[in-house]
Amino acid sequence: MNCIEQLYERSTDLARGEHSAAVACLHQDVRWHVAHPVNTLVGSERVITEFLQPLFAAMPDLQRNAFIHLPGEDGGQQWINGTGYFVGTFTEPLFGIPPTGKTLYLRYTEMVRFKNEQIIECYLIPDFLDAMVQAGVYPLRDGLGQSAPMMPPSTMDGLLPQHGDPDPSYSQSSKKLVMDMLDCLRQYDGEDLESMNLEDFWHPDFMWYGPGGIGTTRGIQGFRQQHQGPFLKAFPDRDVDHHANTIAYGDYVATGGWPHMHGTHSGSGWLGLPATNIHLSLRVMDIWRREGNCLRENWVAIDIPDMLLQMGLDVFEQMKTIIQAGNCDG
Repeated sequence: MNCIEQLYERSTDLARGEHSAAVACLHQDVRWHVAHPVNTLVGSERVITEFLQPLFAAMPDLQRNAFIHLPGEDGGQQWINGTGYFVGTFTEPLFGIPPTGKTLYLRYTEMVRFKNEQIIECYLIPDFLDAMVQAGVYPLRDGLGQSAPMMPPSTMDGLLPQHGDPDPSYSQSSKKLVMDMLDCLRQYDGEDLESMNLEDFWHPDFMWYGPGGIGTTRGIQGFRQQHQGPFLKAFPDRDVDHHANTIAYGDYVATGGWPHMHGTHSGSGWLGLPATNIHLSLRVMDIWRREGNCLRENWVAIDIPDMLLQMGLDVFEQMKTIIQAGNCDG
């Protein structure tokens, strides 16, 4: 069991106010970056009191179910990137999201860096928008994609071992495939989505597991219609300009940053919102699975609440309005 798994096994200890086991997993100077409204926490005690304890209080029987666990090295640093669900009975509010008393599937995506077998840095996007959907207090327009549970890899082989990559040259070829595909996305001519030639890189039945607010799409046309088209209309100058890491292992490649992209919100329609002409930074993480010479699956996390806050819309405040209205109706 690595220290990420150990950390989330300590819910009972933390509920009793016992921090020592969790502190042992965290470097004293850990920087822990979580999607809005948590944002950046520095130091193990803040991580415990401002993120882990509220998470465990909301789901006291929390279980961390990882779908993808991708270890790798980038620039001499050791990372594990992954995605899955925090699952538990939703009994107390979670950063203002009201409890349902039912099972909550809180999707997470993470990039975790280690130093001396402790966590020194973590980037974590829990899908708070999807949690709002499950709680019945989602304040935005329904996503264009399908609101459906995120699935594990169709090959069911995403939990990769940490004892070394058996074929580094193949992993590098997977990384090159993804990097070449990202370069292809930069070829957008501003008018025709087909100018990006995704057919050269994506499987015809490609699955794109998007975050709450957008949803899941299938196939290249589904992706173009339900996400890429509205997004590029809203952010025509968007660019991926920072990578916290990029790691590859076999058929899997992961990358992301905090921020990872920048773009000017100069067009309308994305999430049903009018243009603001504000230049935004985007916290984004991607995990890709290759199949043969094509990319077959992509798990995507975007800190949309942070994007909306930059646009002048506090989605958590909007949620409170829905909650208050519901209380008045009751």
